[in-house]
Amino acid sequence: MEAAEFMPDEAVVAGIRKNIEIYEAGRASACRQVRWRVPVFLGLLLVFVVLVAWLFNKVADVNEQWFSTPHVFLYAGGFFAALLLYFLAIRPATRLQQSFRDTLLPIIFGFIRDVRYQHSVTPNSFDRLPRAVVGAFNRQSFDDIVSGRYEDFPFELYEAELRQGSGKGSSTVFKGVIVAFETIAPFPGILVATRRSNAVVGFFRGIFAGKMQELSSGDPLLDGDYEFRTDNVAAAQPLVSGRLAQALKWLHETWRDDPARVALNGSDGFLLLPQPKNFFELPAISVPLDYTKHIAPMIADMGAILATAALVRKTGATDGEA
Repeated sequence: MEAAEFMPDEAVVAGIRKNIEIYEAGRASACRQVRWRVPVFLGLLLVFVVLVAWLFNKVADVNEQWFSTPHVFLYAGGFFAALLLYFLAIRPATRLQQSFRDTLLPIIFGFIRDVRYQHSVTPNSFDRLPRAVVGAFNRQSFDDIVSGRYEDFPFELYEAELRQGSGKGSSTVFKGVIVAFETIAPFPGILVATRRSNAVVGFFRGIFAGKMQELSSGDPLLDGDYEFRTDNVAAAQPLVSGRLAQALKWLHETWRDDPARVALNGSDGFLLLPQPKNFFELPAISVPLDYTKHIAPMIADMGAILATAALVRKTGATDGEA
C-alpha cells in the first residue's frame, strides 16, 4: 500500500481549492482586523496606564515619582492586562483558523469513509493504549483527532503529548501522532515494541510493565534499537521474529527522526510516531494558504501514516488473511 493511493482525486482537490478561496477571503478580513485591533487595544491600555501613573504622581513622594508602590502594582496589572488584550485582539484570526480546520480537514481527507474531526478531547481508543509502550505519565493533552475508515481499515489518528511530573521538573514521555486501528488478527495479550532505553529508564519501564517479559527478535540490529515486551511470549515470539520485525525495519527507513513504537492489545493495534511539530498545522494567519505548499504535504503525510498502519495491522495475520 503506497501513500499515493490515499491522495484525493481531481474533484476533491477542486473542492479543497474552492474552500481555500473562501478561507483566503476570511483570512484577509481577519488580518485587517488584527492589524488595527492590536495597536488600538494596546494603545488605549498604554494611555490608561500612563494617565493613572501621572495621577499617582500627584500624591506620591517626590523621590518616588513613577516608581512608588502603587506605580509598581499598576505596571504589573498593566502587563497582565496587555497579555489579555493581545489575545482578545487576535481572537478573530484564531477563530477563523479553527473554524477552517473544522471545515477543511474532513474535505482534505475525503478519501476516508465516515471521516470525523474532533479537537482537544480524549480519543476513544486512548484508554486501551498499553501504558508499557510509553511508560508512566500523569498529564496528557490532545490536539487534532481524525477518525474514520479506509476500505476495511478503521482507525483513529490523534496528536498527543504525554508528560510526567509537574512544573519545571516535568518531562515529555511522548509527543507526536498516535494511530489506533483494528488488527486483522487479534493478539492474545499485550505486545509492545519501544525504542531501547538506557539502563535506568529500562529499569523503571520494567517495573511499570509488571509481569511482561522481554524477548528478542533474533536480529542484532533490530534488538539494538528496540525493546520487545509481552505477557504472552509463546504468541509474541513468531510475530517479533517475523512480520513485526519486517514492519519495524520498514518503519526505521521511513521514520528516521525517532524510532516509531508499536503496541498490540487484543484486537487493538497502536502505532506511535514521535514528532515535535503539529501534524495538522496551518500557516500563520498572515501567510496566504497554498494547496501545493501547505495542504498536499499534509495529505501525503496522512497517506504515508495510514499505509504504515495498514502494514502493522497485518502483523498477526496469516498469509491468507493478509
